[in-house]
Amino acid sequence: MALGRRRPGTGDLTGTARIGAHAKDVAPQLKRGDIAIIDHPDLDRMSAAALVEANPSAVLNAARSTTGRYPNLGPGLLIEAGVPLIDGLGPDVLAIRDGRTVRVEGAAVYVGKELVAEGVLQDRESNEAALDDARAGLPLQLASFAASTVEYLDSEKELLLDGVGIPTLATVLTGREVVVVTRTPEADSELAELRKFIKERKPLLIGVDAGADLLLAAKMTPHIIVADMSALSDGALRCGAELVAHGPRGERPAGIKRVEELGVEHAQLLTAGTAEDAALILASAKGAELVVTVGSHTSLAEFLDRGRAGMSSGFLTRLAIGPSLVAAPTVARLHRPHIATWQLVMLVLAAFIALGVALYSTDVGQALTQLLGTLFEGDGVG
Repeated sequence: MALGRRRPGTGDLTGTARIGAHAKDVAPQLKRGDIAIIDHPDLDRMSAAALVEANPSAVLNAARSTTGRYPNLGPGLLIEAGVPLIDGLGPDVLAIRDGRTVRVEGAAVYVGKELVAEGVLQDRESNEAALDDARAGLPLQLASFAASTVEYLDSEKELLLDGVGIPTLATVLTGREVVVVTRTPEADSELAELRKFIKERKPLLIGVDAGADLLLAAKMTPHIIVADMSALSDGALRCGAELVAHGPRGERPAGIKRVEELGVEHAQLLTAGTAEDAALILASAKGAELVVTVGSHTSLAEFLDRGRAGMSSGFLTRLAIGPSLVAAPTVARLHRPHIATWQLVMLVLAAFIALGVALYSTDVGQALTQLLGTLFEGDGVG
């Protein structure tokens, strides 16, 4: 589903409350028209995209959606999609019981007739003002980025440099081209642009979190899925792909119990980095010749939007993979479809037929045809 603009309205909204501390936690619970209640400072683009995809009536954030630490991209995505975003509501909004009917009037939240909390209704102007303030603090964030990168490398150097912790897979990636799909607002169009490349080259497909559902929606079955298993759809779990559960190092990955109850085999890849980075490291460590990213993050703003650990893992992962990594838009621009031998034969044959028809329609062509016919008849008689 494209993350397009819906409606600009605020007004009086009523819906069922679905509560989760992090936007990506609550998104899988949402049904169309529900009201998402989160506690998510500096709402990032990936989390906002997951909310927009679920199509809630509104998003209520107990925290400030932009704190000023860096110019995060999530609030703008919700605003452009027409999803009302009210933030700074405070802890009282989190006390609402999951499943209760709540009413939103302007920037006020009610349960029945009781006013629970009031916050700030964000719009384009307020979001731009918050981003301008946040951009002023970028030098400090870059310094933090450098420090966290060193910290991440120290904790993950064995995985990045030596492949320690990479699971054994049944799928052979050695020497293959691989497409890694992450769900972002641009992923739908990037995947569509890559369709000819995928049809011709038949690369291995790796879905990252909701990227697996994006592939399935495009009638493409992923070969491997790297994901938080608690957020993966039943369709993705049962599609036949080889599953790799991603989670923090030293912890049991989320959703493993669910996978075990379904009796679906899976491997594990534990790292402090994001699921997207885990998929890229996996593809590279298993010998992929070319890794094409769909919906990936490349700009400075996008790296910062991933948070302290995410931006460091993204930077170092791409540095480790090096020249084998390329973005889908680049592949789509450079790819030239291969013409098969049978297609060339058919093209030449069609040209000869067209030439014959054109020649026969002239007096000279008809005379030549009669002459050839006479010669062949003479050969037959002799």
